[in-house]
Amino acid sequence: MRRLALLATALGLAVPAASAGAAPLDGSISRELARGGGANGAYVMDVSTGRVLASVRADTPRIPASVEKLYTSATALLQLGADATLDTQVLGRGTLTGGGVWRGDLYLRGSGDPTFGSSTFTQYDGAKGTSVDALAQAVADAGITRVTGRVYGDESRFDLRRGGPSTNWGFDVWIGGPLSALLYNRGLAKENGSALARQPAQFAAQQLTAALKRAGVPVARAAALGTAPEAAEELAYVASPPLSRLVKLTLVPSDNLFAEQLLKVVGAQSGGSGSTTAGTSVVRQTLQRFDISPRIADGSGLSRADATSPRQVVTLLDGLREQQGFRSGMPVAGRSGTLAKRMRGTVAQDRCQAKTGTLSNVSGLAGYCTTSNGHTIAFSLMFNSVSTYYAKAAEDRIVQLLARQKPGGAIRASKPAARAPATSPGRTTTGAPSGSVAGAVRVER
Repeated sequence: MRRLALLATALGLAVPAASAGAAPLDGSISRELARGGGANGAYVMDVSTGRVLASVRADTPRIPASVEKLYTSATALLQLGADATLDTQVLGRGTLTGGGVWRGDLYLRGSGDPTFGSSTFTQYDGAKGTSVDALAQAVADAGITRVTGRVYGDESRFDLRRGGPSTNWGFDVWIGGPLSALLYNRGLAKENGSALARQPAQFAAQQLTAALKRAGVPVARAAALGTAPEAAEELAYVASPPLSRLVKLTLVPSDNLFAEQLLKVVGAQSGGSGSTTAGTSVVRQTLQRFDISPRIADGSGLSRADATSPRQVVTLLDGLREQQGFRSGMPVAGRSGTLAKRMRGTVAQDRCQAKTGTLSNVSGLAGYCTTSNGHTIAFSLMFNSVSTYYAKAAEDRIVQLLARQKPGGAIRASKPAARAPATSPGRTTTGAPSGSVAGAVRVER
């Protein structure tokens, strides 16, 4: 260990000596950071007591990679509430005859639900979310037997930029699908991912047209793109899984598309526009309540313009330690998602949950560990200009070190979870809509 310390010194990496003012784990954390290499930093807090356990270059901003998704997910939970849903609506402009014929057009309007799609695809994706067949059946249940017009795909809740800033707003292969307020099967034209839908909203409208036919509701004309007029009435809708579930589907596999969709959702809901720019503005404003100001460029962490410090990340973790859907949405060491194969069979397995971050030459890990004496430790480890292989090995050693701790001190009272009223972004009416249809049919999963 002394050789490692000497090597770190020779490379210009700080390994502070113990001092009266040093946090108790500074030396141990510094040595492991040095073994990981690169430009690095860490911050560790016993959030049960508020005591800082380690602070090593904790205020230096670094590229967070997918640790950025913690900021996106936290903002969505705080702005919308853990029980909020993203509803995909069928609106109509026309009249319903006594025989169930809808004389007019239908509008399939999305609000950013990344789980909407075919029954087989939503099950395969693990989303167990919003099926086009369930929506078609809801239209049939509303008493419609035939449509004389067409189905229009309405993606007006979001802007038309298909990617993020790292690709100058064009399609990003690392996102894996085009961004849109109305996605069907993640914007894939084929479920195996071999083709993309060039017009995702029109493709979704085509799929609803086919699903309506299967439900016994033929549509006379071919699907197209279009925006629902203000006078259109809601006929049916399906609700996404609750936001807490969407957050888990974002964080556990580190899903870039889900993260960017959620960012635009909060932009549409609270920022005046369903855009990445509006979404990042809402994130920054939301984080101000914790007195932190990271640099936010996107929702997923793909952009190298994102920057934050270990202390800022832990400040968020401390503030949201009781927030429904936040900690429970992270991968579990040795069990799930991006941590399924890491720290398996160690003291950290099942006791630590954390969000990973990886780009070329960038690695990060941030989350929580529960110690054997019931304390909760929040930590953030960040490596830039590094071999991710060595950085992740160092992260795993540090997390195991944290899981073995038995910090003292009285556990402070639980911090009340921040609450937001449960909402359904994309809903424009409540109760039965006016017009010839008695009431909208809702399907929840």
